[in-house]
Order: sequence, then C-alpha cells, then structure tokens
Amino acid sequence: MSPRYSARRGAVRRRRAAIVLAVGSTVLAGLVAGPAGPVLASSHREAPLIAGDPPVDNTDVYAFVSPDKPDTVTLIANWYPFEEPQGGPNFYPWATDAHYDLNIDNNGDAKADLTYRWDFRTDDRRGNDTFLYNDDPVTSLDDPDLLFRQTYTLTLFDRPNGKVTTLASGAKVAPSNVGPASMPNYGVLRNQAITAIPGGGQSFAGQADDPFFLDLRVFDRLYGGNLSEVGQDTVAGYNVNTIALQVPKSTLTLGNNPVRNPNIGIWSDTERYSITLRSPGTQQSTGSEVQVSRLGNPLVNEVVVPAGLKDKFNSLLPEQDRTVPALVNRVNFPEVPTLVQRIYGIPAPTTPRNDLVEIFLYGITTKFGTMLGNLDLNSQLNNADVDPAKFAPSEQLRLNTSIPPAAQPNRLGLLGGDRQGFPNGRRLADDALDISVQVLEGAAVSGIVPALAAGDQVDRNNVPFGAVFPYVALPNNVAVNSSK
Repeated sequence: MSPRYSARRGAVRRRRAAIVLAVGSTVLAGLVAGPAGPVLASSHREAPLIAGDPPVDNTDVYAFVSPDKPDTVTLIANWYPFEEPQGGPNFYPWATDAHYDLNIDNNGDAKADLTYRWDFRTDDRRGNDTFLYNDDPVTSLDDPDLLFRQTYTLTLFDRPNGKVTTLASGAKVAPSNVGPASMPNYGVLRNQAITAIPGGGQSFAGQADDPFFLDLRVFDRLYGGNLSEVGQDTVAGYNVNTIALQVPKSTLTLGNNPVRNPNIGIWSDTERYSITLRSPGTQQSTGSEVQVSRLGNPLVNEVVVPAGLKDKFNSLLPEQDRTVPALVNRVNFPEVPTLVQRIYGIPAPTTPRNDLVEIFLYGITTKFGTMLGNLDLNSQLNNADVDPAKFAPSEQLRLNTSIPPAAQPNRLGLLGGDRQGFPNGRRLADDALDISVQVLEGAAVSGIVPALAAGDQVDRNNVPFGAVFPYVALPNNVAVNSSK
C-alpha cells in the first residue's frame, strides 16, 4: 500500500463523523452544491491545473449492469481528453508517476470501501535508433516491431477486510492507434489487452474512441443565444485512454450480497507524486501522492463548480464535499436554469432544489423525501445492511445493480422510463447532456420540458459501441480535421 494511500485513508477514518439523515433546511444548508447539480458535458479540461496535465485528467465515468453478462457490473473510466489520432511521435501514454483509481462506496459513508488501482510502467525500446513508435506493421502486442509498450499492475484495496490484493501484474496495455499502415487490425491488439483477474472478472487498459457525445458550444452563451449552435458532436473523431473493469455484482456490493444490498456509489480519482525533480533532459517524481482529478457524475466540476473552486474540488474526497461552505448554494440555487431563463425565457424551477440534492448527493430514495414520486432507486440508504446514522451525502455516480439491462434502452435513461439509465449509473449510450439539461430544468419532478426537448441534437455516438467487454469503440485513426 502506498504511503499516500495509507495516510489519506487514515485521515479519512479519523475524520469520520456520524450523520443523522434528515430532510430539512438545516441539513440542506450543510450540503456541498458543486457536485450536486447536473452538468452539460463530460469532464474535459474542466479545471485550470488539470487542463495542463492531460494524461491524468479524468474525462468520464460509466457504471452499468453488463448487458451480455447481467450477473456482472462494468465500470469504465476515461482519461486524456481530445487525443487527436495523428498526435505522434509519442502519442498518448499513461503516466507512470500516477495512480489511476476506481472507488466503490457500498455502505453510504462517502468513503471508498473498495479501490481498484492501475499503476503503469513503460518499456521504450526506441533508444537512439529511431523516432518511430513502431517499425513495420504491428500484428500483436508481442510483435518486436512495437517499440513503445506499457504494462500495468492492478491492485485491490479492500478496506472493510483490511486486505490489499494484486489482481494483475505485467498486464499488457493496448497501444495508441498509430494508423492503418502501422496497426492494420487494431481489434486484435484490443482483444490481447483484455486481462482475466481472479474471481471471474476482467480488466482492460488502452486507447478508445471517446464515447461521450455532445455539442460543446454550450459555452458560447448556451448554444449561441438562439439555439443555432447545435447538432455537431464536438468530440467526434477524438480518442481517450480507457480503463474498463468487469466484476461480479457480489464483489462490489455490501457484504457481497447484491440481493440485500444492491446499491453502490462509484467515482474515479487520479493521484500524482507531489514533487518533480528536473534536470536537463530528465525528470524524477517523488514525495507523497496528491489527488489531482476526481469524477463521479458527468462534468460536475466543469459547469457547476465556480472557476475559483475547480482545482479544490478535484482535490476533495467525497466525504469532504459537505464541508466546503462556498459550494453550498450551487446545489439549491444552480446557475444554469437562471441562464436559460435569462437567455430563452424558460422559467427556472423554484429554489431551493431539493430534487437535485436527492439525485446527486443522496441517491434517489424515499428516505430522503418525496421529490421524485416516491421512488426507491439507487441510494445506499436502501441497502438492507446500511446504518442510516452513518450515511454521508456526497457526490457519487450511484447504481442499483439489481435492475436488469433494458431490452430496448432509452437514451434519456430514467427520464425516458428506463430505470437502468442515467442518473441510475451511466451507460455508454445514455445522452447525459440532454438528460442533465432536463433535470436542471426540473424534469425529474414535473416531466420533460417541451421547449428543450430537442436538446443539443447530438443523440448518439458517431461510431457504434461494442456488444462485449470493454464495449467502447476502437480508437479513431483518421485526422479529426480530415474530410476522409
């Protein structure tokens, strides 16, 4: 266990305080608002510091019951936004001085009960012989023509049982897709990078098409001030670095019992060493690990959190969310509905926004109140073995693992009547932007807002997703600015 992990989790344990669940202004006033509001994009370059460190910038997190293996859950997290396929000669390696984490809270105390950690190593065989990523075409991950390679160690930190287990060592990473002349069958490389792990799970790390789809012109005064700037998938053609994990439901749920305790919370984080020593042509990282990126629900930090607090939010543990007073009003008084009202004349929902507090800080549950039609869906409070006095409201992506995959998934998820969809977890094809805008405008309580029903007019990914693990599409190998 790393010193940073031990110290950080130890501090978390020392700061534990019981929270008595209540629905009233006293409790709401103590909740952090930044993570609570829905968002309008994926978390690409969302904060000043992380924008300058793309290899550890976490862009999206997905969590869903596996459609082809419904006794398992698949977790996907992406890093390194806006990877242009032609970006050689070094392309897009994983950082070797960072920890890439996926965290699970199954008892609702806002602390990671399970942390899956990927640590990467590089084997760069180019030396002084060549600048090329590969010599001749690469046909396998063991091909001697592949000159730049990475592997990883996958470690599971099981806090309730005090165990640290190495699940994989020397596991192979799927490389960046250099292009069709260098990697004529990238699907073969993808398949070779899927690693079986103990307990019936599997892991993948490598490059993929960015699965998020949206029109990012939202930042130009919400699509041009007249909804004229819509319909273009801003991230189409770009790649990301992807980690995917598929494990049995029982592995993730409280007491290993998905029947009694089906609800889990998920978030990712990235930690870097705090000190970098540089000399001409070299650098070395040392010191304790510092959390530099964090993500649960899509793009909380990018749109909801004010600019002055974005870097701070990336450093927070979920249990700290409610301790930051400067963020409080962003949950009950979100900014986006007031902008929509000012620009488009659509009345903002009445504040304070208890519906947003329920969805994003508690999970959807009747134990919070009746904001969402007496629906018990995905809060850890609904787990049979959770102590409500120890529950802590925090920003997490929550998933009810007992809901089977939909035969005909609806891109609007829960708003479209599909209980397996976002904000109950998040599937690759869920239209997170359109869902988020509607929820901000009160749709979870009063129904779809007709004036905004068209959304950003980007309703699906530009390339299809896969039917089997790791589900993400193969990485693009054509220039984004190309007409080919």
